[in-house]
Amino acid sequence: MNRHDKRPIVLRLSSHVLTLTVLMFAVAGCSGWKVTTESSDQLPRYTIRSMALVPFTAIVTPQVRDQGNRYFSTPQSIHQSDMSLAIPSEVEPPPRQADSVPGHAAERITQLFWKRLQEREGMQILPLGDSAKAAAAEGALSTAKPEATAALVAKKLKADAALMGYVSMYQERVGSRLGANPAASVGFEVKVVAADGRVLWVGRYYERQRPLTEDFVGFVKRYGMFVTAEELAEYGVEEILREFPFGAGRGK
Repeated sequence: MNRHDKRPIVLRLSSHVLTLTVLMFAVAGCSGWKVTTESSDQLPRYTIRSMALVPFTAIVTPQVRDQGNRYFSTPQSIHQSDMSLAIPSEVEPPPRQADSVPGHAAERITQLFWKRLQEREGMQILPLGDSAKAAAAEGALSTAKPEATAALVAKKLKADAALMGYVSMYQERVGSRLGANPAASVGFEVKVVAADGRVLWVGRYYERQRPLTEDFVGFVKRYGMFVTAEELAEYGVEEILREFPFGAGRGK
């Protein structure tokens, strides 16, 4: 084979490499947006050896229900007063249904964090019952922001910090594992607040399960099936704790 015969083969191989590279970036783009985290620039100054888990709360304001192809993206920082959609007055708004986050969602995600946090090494997690009682007492006596209440709980229980959070979206799939429309959606935010009131770390998770064509990696990880909201919540907690800078998880 002479050098003129080799060139087409090189071109074909280069084309394949380029295609694979583009596919890798596309897959990364589809799968990397589900979890975001932020750390305080003061975090290195703190040593966190004990932590209270304040029971999660749920956003009371009804959320726009995901209806099939309609996609509602939860903002990174959510306040109840911000949960609205601006629609031009000259445009007739489409009919939409609103869902409140179910009451059991906050309790379930609290339990998921409680279970996983106890498995971390190098950090003591205070009894959940003690944290719940302290949070209820402080919340009833204070009109401060939730972050301030979390700091008071940590101080009262002599913990270095408290983990608090809220659930912003918890929508069950409509359908089965083989097909769902809409698919399940889950969103929540967690914060670690030091006993002195400083927010040290924030983690956010939001996902509406996507089909194979939109989230190849995520769909394959779930064996090509549509999962429940609880399964999405379990996944979200696991992914958030992969980025958790306190203690050490198994395998680290």
